[in-house]
Amino acid sequence: MRRQRRRRGEQGDDQRVVTPPRAGRADRSGRSDVGATLTELLVTIVIMGIIIVPIMNAVIGVIKASATNRGLSQVETVLNNAADQVNRAPRGCDYTEYAQTAARALGWPRNSATIEQFHYVPAATPVQTGTWNPGACVGATPDDLLVQLVTITVRNPETGAQRTIQVVKSDD
Repeated sequence: MRRQRRRRGEQGDDQRVVTPPRAGRADRSGRSDVGATLTELLVTIVIMGIIIVPIMNAVIGVIKASATNRGLSQVETVLNNAADQVNRAPRGCDYTEYAQTAARALGWPRNSATIEQFHYVPAATPVQTGTWNPGACVGATPDDLLVQLVTITVRNPETGAQRTIQVVKSDD
């Protein structure tokens, strides 16, 4: 509240002069301006902290989820490309290079894509179940009517996300 006082001019005019209250003086309620400001400031900081901390946790969670989904998306892309390249490759006894080429296309190391290869050995009778034996071929070259199973595993070197797919190759 501003105080007013009267001041007499040279010719007897009354002039009012307004002076601001001094800093640190108590107002009519008895509270000090400085104390109220400090208390209000502390309450504001506490309320902001209560509101901002959960919001920041939510933002961090969204960023982590986005990075995870991006890593999985890259793995799926490399995996599908590797499966397509193995499926289109000419019949052979080693498909490692085709799978690793898909990983190298994204700039990943060659060992980001690994494969396991098996060939099918039919049973003696059609009623019995055949077996999958290790290796893509029985010998050094593929036989006629050879059925191969290629299991491709791709691992994202940045996020550690990993997926596996199986491709069956056979004569048309």
